[in-house]
Amino acid sequence: MRDVLDDVYRRWQAGETVGLGTVVATFSSAPRAPGASMMVAPDGTVVGSVSGGCVEGAVYELANDVVAERKPVLQRYGVSDDDAFAVGLTCGGIIDIYVEPVDRASMPELERVVESVRGGEPVAVVTIVEHETPGLVGEHMIVWPDRVEGSLGSSRMDDAVADDARGLLAAGRTGTLHYGPDGQRRGEGMAVFVNSFEPPPRLLVFGAIDFAAAMARMGAYLGYQVTVCDARPVFATSSRFPEAHDVVVDWPHRYLKAEADAGRIDARTAIAVLTHDPKFDVPLLEVALRLDVGYVGAMGSRKTHDDRFSRLREAGITEGELERLSSPIGLDLGARTPEETAVSIAAEIIALRWSGTGRRLAALTGRIHS
Repeated sequence: MRDVLDDVYRRWQAGETVGLGTVVATFSSAPRAPGASMMVAPDGTVVGSVSGGCVEGAVYELANDVVAERKPVLQRYGVSDDDAFAVGLTCGGIIDIYVEPVDRASMPELERVVESVRGGEPVAVVTIVEHETPGLVGEHMIVWPDRVEGSLGSSRMDDAVADDARGLLAAGRTGTLHYGPDGQRRGEGMAVFVNSFEPPPRLLVFGAIDFAAAMARMGAYLGYQVTVCDARPVFATSSRFPEAHDVVVDWPHRYLKAEADAGRIDARTAIAVLTHDPKFDVPLLEVALRLDVGYVGAMGSRKTHDDRFSRLREAGITEGELERLSSPIGLDLGARTPEETAVSIAAEIIALRWSGTGRRLAALTGRIHS
């Protein structure tokens, strides 16, 4: 929903009612993950996607019906035996899409959600998408780490769901949870969708070189909050890295330690060390390899790699910690230019995040999305 949030909010402010379709569950090889959304405006404008083109037409029609009747609908789409291109997923997957009307009356809390998202404050929108009492379908509750707004129908439901929603929010996960009709943790009768809006993950690029400029562009494109850091002020300038959100002049290891101590580093953070200069990268990697982050990679030749590992061992880095280091950095794509190298590094980050192999899909069998 993050991709369509600004458009939904703009229509909300104008007093319009939009139809919002959101993927709430997927099975098998579904093309979009839970949270993917598509907005249908009163003038017919469509923003976003729920399936990459397979069922958008059907969701468009359903969204118009939902707005007209002001009644949310949970619809499952799979392979259509008669005509898969009409209303089914040609990939063979199955997706559940929840379609609801969104306006000031149905979601008065939207403004606070938008303010939190824009301010980098974690927030989750919780929606009942299935309930044995039809009148409860569509009830919302907004959950922050320290507070809650709205109610799903009872204090028992609110307490159980808010606790679990905070767990998903802390992990940066979006998904559907199941309960008994009054929030019983064991039981059936209610399904709630937790749409988490956590701040974007960080990409820290160390070394103000041309490869860093390409990596900053790639990181911003992938949705990372990008910081470029270098101790040399003549190179670390905003004009050289316009796509970076922050350009910092500091010794890399000192900056990283300060960010970690301030709680601004988490398990989603990616660190790309592009300096390939021992006086910068060895102290930096001593800090980085002892943090709970998602990725640490270091650029350099095989010779540089061997020398770096020797220096890190001498500095007390254990073999287990060294195994976390992607060095030489990136996947074997045959990259030559800074832009191609940035693609190689990004591909490795994505592969590690989603447990991909990095191999050609044409050479593999089985499911594409796991």
